[in-house]
Amino acid sequence: MLSLVLAAIFFAGIHLGIAGTTIRDRAVAGLGNNGYRLAFSLATVIGLAWLVAAYNRAPYVATWGTLEWWKPFAIALMLPASLLAFIGLTTPNPTSVAQEGRLAQPAQGIVRITRHPFLTGVGLWALVHLIGTGDVASLIFFATWAVVALAGTVSIDRKRRRLSGAAWESFAAQTSIVPFAAIAAGRNRFSPGEIGAWRWGIALLAYALMLGGHAYVIGVSPFPA
Repeated sequence: MLSLVLAAIFFAGIHLGIAGTTIRDRAVAGLGNNGYRLAFSLATVIGLAWLVAAYNRAPYVATWGTLEWWKPFAIALMLPASLLAFIGLTTPNPTSVAQEGRLAQPAQGIVRITRHPFLTGVGLWALVHLIGTGDVASLIFFATWAVVALAGTVSIDRKRRRLSGAAWESFAAQTSIVPFAAIAAGRNRFSPGEIGAWRWGIALLAYALMLGGHAYVIGVSPFPA
């Protein structure tokens, strides 16, 4: 369990303690953009591998146990989580790595809903599994993902605001972190056609494959007993 705790601290630390802070700016100044991205990518891969391996090796210590009643809610919530994550992953977005140049362009597609679709989807996935998987190791594992993803949206906003100034403020004014908040406030509108049929298809296919293959790959059925 100690290895899992240390892996969680390392993984969260590099994303929240470095990526969006002035430490990152100093690292870029010393290593250059490409050097920093290479070093950060390597650290992320190491951290991810360590986190997953430590989670798989951690002993099972029950907390509230597996919640069968939660599974129907989890199945429903994983649909928007999948849509946000997979559509967000394939959509050009000025909050993504090396896409700052898109700040001058109006928000399009899924970015109208939230300017951090991928992270929001990952955060929702983590929270869904955090509730439904009741043991200490899962609590640490999924809480780490939830914190990194959801706090990461704020961290990225701070970094973009610090580095891009007025260009960022203009983009942020027409978007929101919380899904549909900008649309509800009248600062944007939902245009599902902009997302593209192929992105909808990929996201829905990924959702269906994860739901159907969960028991075989993870070893736990997502369906109520």
